[in-house]
Amino acid sequence: MVPGNLYNFHPGSHVKQGVEVGVQYIADTINQTLTPAHTTTVLLETMAGKGTEIGRNFEELRAIIDKVELGDRIGICMDTCHVFDAGYDIVNDLDGVLEEFDRVLGLDRLKAIHLNDSLNVCGSHKDRHAKIGEGNIGLEAITRIINHPKLKHLPFLLETPNELDGYAKEIELLKSVYID
Repeated sequence: MVPGNLYNFHPGSHVKQGVEVGVQYIADTINQTLTPAHTTTVLLETMAGKGTEIGRNFEELRAIIDKVELGDRIGICMDTCHVFDAGYDIVNDLDGVLEEFDRVLGLDRLKAIHLNDSLNVCGSHKDRHAKIGEGNIGLEAITRIINHPKLKHLPFLLETPNELDGYAKEIELLKSVYID
């Protein structure tokens, strides 16, 4: 692990063994890996909920954290496509989603945002990222997300299906709607 940094990963799948077994396996793996000497914060990424993915809701992520011995070293990376596809309506109820996140996980655990649009409708439980403004989340909602007072201090990482030129255009687009 890289000292003093963030390490983000998809929690994994339970492969038809059940959520509880999967949660325990993920927590056990983190417990074997993360030691008090590490200064890296491990980020569990929110997931869309396709197949047997774990992390499809905030409660599953909470269950992992509760089983990690160094739970204070665990944070969350919110992927905008994943939470939307999982059924969290960040388009019409961003404040409500953030309130639920705070109630279940604590906003202090939110350490990064994977910023992308979604080709799917809310609650589809798929995982199809789209370019900013070209999906069902849309530029208006993305603009609210990057300017939200509870989020704007976080690192936003583009995770869209793009080439370098496309990323440059998206970055310029995001800069144009960001309120400093």
